[in-house]
Amino acid sequence: MAEETTTANQKEVRHRQEKVGIVTSTKMQKTIVVEVHRRVQHPVYKRYVMKRSKFMAHDEQGKAHEGDTVRIVESRPLSKNKRWRLKDVLRTATAGV
Repeated sequence: MAEETTTANQKEVRHRQEKVGIVTSTKMQKTIVVEVHRRVQHPVYKRYVMKRSKFMAHDEQGKAHEGDTVRIVESRPLSKNKRWRLKDVLRTATAGV
């Protein structure tokens, strides 16, 4: 009986989806656009093709810059198109290329 009450009192931890991608735009305030690439197998030809998706993510401190590799995590809707938050910057872009 005591075990049931302790598990009921614990807050449910949700598993939030994470993605790794490259920042393509930082032109908005507190918002970055992250492009994520993935390899999928073609249903008929069985060849692997690259698909890409763009996600808008919330960047409160403005840590990410264009070309950086970042990790974003799923969150509640923050605006019309923004449903992701910046978790951390994995690799910064080289500045003199």
